[in-house]
Amino acid sequence: QQGWAQRLPLAEVVFEDRWGQPCRWVGQAPDPRDLVAAAQTGCADMGPRRIVCLTEETTEWLYLLGQEHRIVGISGYTVRPRRARQEKPRVSAFLSAKIDQLLALKPDHVFGFSDLQANIAAELIRAGVAVTVFNQRSVEQILAMLAQVAALVGCSDVAAGHLAAMRARLQGMQEAVAQRLAAGQRRPRVYFEEWDEPLISAIRWVSELIGIAGGEDIFPELATQPHGKDRIVHDPQEVVRRAPDVIIGSWCGKKFRPERVAQRPGWSDIPAVRHGQVFEIKSADILQPGPAALTDGVEQLHRIITEWMDRHGHDRTV
Repeated sequence: QQGWAQRLPLAEVVFEDRWGQPCRWVGQAPDPRDLVAAAQTGCADMGPRRIVCLTEETTEWLYLLGQEHRIVGISGYTVRPRRARQEKPRVSAFLSAKIDQLLALKPDHVFGFSDLQANIAAELIRAGVAVTVFNQRSVEQILAMLAQVAALVGCSDVAAGHLAAMRARLQGMQEAVAQRLAAGQRRPRVYFEEWDEPLISAIRWVSELIGIAGGEDIFPELATQPHGKDRIVHDPQEVVRRAPDVIIGSWCGKKFRPERVAQRPGWSDIPAVRHGQVFEIKSADILQPGPAALTDGVEQLHRIITEWMDRHGHDRTV
């Protein structure tokens, strides 16, 4: 390591990771410690080295890939992984960012999410920063986004293992549901509430995960709409008419209050309310379009839904 006193402007280094597989580093001549980190994680240390993540999903994914050393700034709403809040400076909300503080971190790449961050992205681009804004709305789009981020940091092989495990678990859930359906159980009707004032129903990836987990979204026609304003349930009595067997709340940014749901006019007649099938899934677990939704989020959906199927799935009068 003493021979690396001076860094070369460009270098190509080939070395072995901890599994004996070849890794390739292309770019500025690396510090030996960086090579050690790359060998330990199985990722070639290429691509951006000073990343700011404007939303949580890319932060969690980079941590899962063992690439947290690349992150220099995160969203103030980040709670996954918990340690990120202690280790990384918080430089953005969802719709706004501390541009001066962000630029002071000298990022070489910024990851964002959706058209709602377009103004932040434009300002950073005008400042000369490379910006990638993803717009994933479906399960497949989430998986594609994760693969793209991994490729940018030289971790495609490592990511493939994670993504294969996610797909396998989703497939396992579908098989478990198929067995219950074959045994004569039925899918519960599920109302997922993303916000309460006004009522906003499930976004597309949540609707798809409800189906994978064994349920049936009662507002599938709204789930295809990417923006919350287009998923507003204008008449709360429409929820009553569609008679969900299960209600799941995930009020983004505030605690879900099942008792308030039960007190809405006419809602005491909803099967989910009558039978105590009103639940909360934390927004960080299900409304994050990244690893959280495809792991902890869908696991909670699957548990809630299959427990309903096992208790009530044979009763056609429920």
